[in-house]
Amino acid sequence: MPRLPTGWTLALGIALPVGAATTLALPAVLAGAVDAVLGHRSEPGAFALLAGTLGAAAAADATAAAAGPACSAEATAALRGRLVRHLLALGPGGRLHGGPPPGDLAARLLGSAGDAGGRLPAALGAATALLTSVGAILGLAVLSPWLALAFFSGVVPGVLLIRLFLRQARPVFARYQEVQAEIAARLGGALAGLRSIHAARAEQRESARVLAPLPELSAAGHALWAAQRRTAWQATALIALVEVAVLTTAGALLADGALAPGALAAAAGWAALGAGLFEQVEALVGVAHARAGQARVDDLLALAPAPIGTAALPAGGPGEVSLRGVVVRDGDRVLLGPLDLTVPGGRTVALVGRSGSGKSLLAALPGRLRDPDEGTVLIDGVPVGALSAAELRQAVGYAFARPSLVGRTVRDALGGAGPAEAASARAEGFLQRLPQGWDTPLDDLHLSGGELQRLGLARLLARPTRVVILDDATSGLDLATEYQVTQALDRATHGRTRLVIAHRATVAARADLVAWLDAGHLRALAPHTTLLPHPDYRAALSDTALSAATA
Repeated sequence: MPRLPTGWTLALGIALPVGAATTLALPAVLAGAVDAVLGHRSEPGAFALLAGTLGAAAAADATAAAAGPACSAEATAALRGRLVRHLLALGPGGRLHGGPPPGDLAARLLGSAGDAGGRLPAALGAATALLTSVGAILGLAVLSPWLALAFFSGVVPGVLLIRLFLRQARPVFARYQEVQAEIAARLGGALAGLRSIHAARAEQRESARVLAPLPELSAAGHALWAAQRRTAWQATALIALVEVAVLTTAGALLADGALAPGALAAAAGWAALGAGLFEQVEALVGVAHARAGQARVDDLLALAPAPIGTAALPAGGPGEVSLRGVVVRDGDRVLLGPLDLTVPGGRTVALVGRSGSGKSLLAALPGRLRDPDEGTVLIDGVPVGALSAAELRQAVGYAFARPSLVGRTVRDALGGAGPAEAASARAEGFLQRLPQGWDTPLDDLHLSGGELQRLGLARLLARPTRVVILDDATSGLDLATEYQVTQALDRATHGRTRLVIAHRATVAARADLVAWLDAGHLRALAPHTTLLPHPDYRAALSDTALSAATA
């Protein structure tokens, strides 16, 4: 639905035409005043009209100067809000996988959206300048067709000059924004791995990697400045020639008695206004900048959200999870599958495999945190893609190694969890020690990784989901706390289907079955004791434990 114009947009839409109209009228009003003075006529109305026109033009210009930035700010805020809602609606189900990295997304949200937000003021400004110039040319034609012809001697080269500049500027702006986004993406990755970078004493190498695109950014900037500078001096020269041609023609007409002295002043004013079309380089830069930003924003808005169904799960289902012919790719590379797996309802299945074997990817499928490129994922016989969003949320619950807390306070972030769930997750102790307890703002929280995990587990226990998925959700706990939390989780989720990414042999041993993944394929589905004699299985467990310890 198109956004309704705001007060600032309406003010800008009114001020620019009023300013253009009064500016166009000014030479004619000035001509009347000049003729009155030279004719020694007492015409107070002519001078009052001149003063009123000047005042109206000044007021319109002042209003446009205030409304333009405000209109850009409002449009930018609305566009950023739309982008955020759209990106969140896309979900993590693969729609952004292989697309712009987080740093690039941030650059588009902050930079490109800001550029695109100035599109309306820039376009209105350029359109007003065009209309003002056309009106000035018509004014010259009313004075004398010869004046209009003299002006048109510069129109064709002026139009060619503008088109050439726009053709050069738009791709340069687009490349400039792309390189900015690439630097932002590299910086985002570096900040995410800051501890590892410092531990490896790789600060200089990483700094060089992040800033490697700077020469290309500089080249794009210099190319734009060169085009702008070249167009500016060419436009200045063209304006001078056009004004000389118009004034020379007006002088000849005045000498022949075909023009009054006041008309000469009007011709000078309209010539300057008409020639102003050729010096709108700054306005054209704004239009090109806004269009390039809008194109990068439109790329994100064109991403279609994952389709949401309307189906519901059968009442009282056991929570059986089935994967049939599932394949997940990254471009041409297969990350997972082809894979067929059935997790019996009410059973616990541990996912074991070396780092990169696809454990987290498989765990993401039942809750549509990632959609498969091929195949079907079902819960109790219903494809997860056919479920409504509310039904899927009630069916599948997750706890992660690094859970994100959403909301204003701890109470908001726990999503309905109460003291019982906090106690089961062994979180009640440090929650009581917080300055404002459960009402402590999230911005004031300073939690360890283990405390954060316990809050994530408490949030998970607040919903009686059929399927519980623990993605390394206790890796930050010490052995004693992990044992206590695991016992509480076993009691709280008894009878539910559980998928657990196992990083310790004890976790795999407690599971009913182990899904042993190897390079994206299901190598075996069997009890831990059955697989334990296999040396490759023991090596996979060791590799998983090592990866968890160094994460």
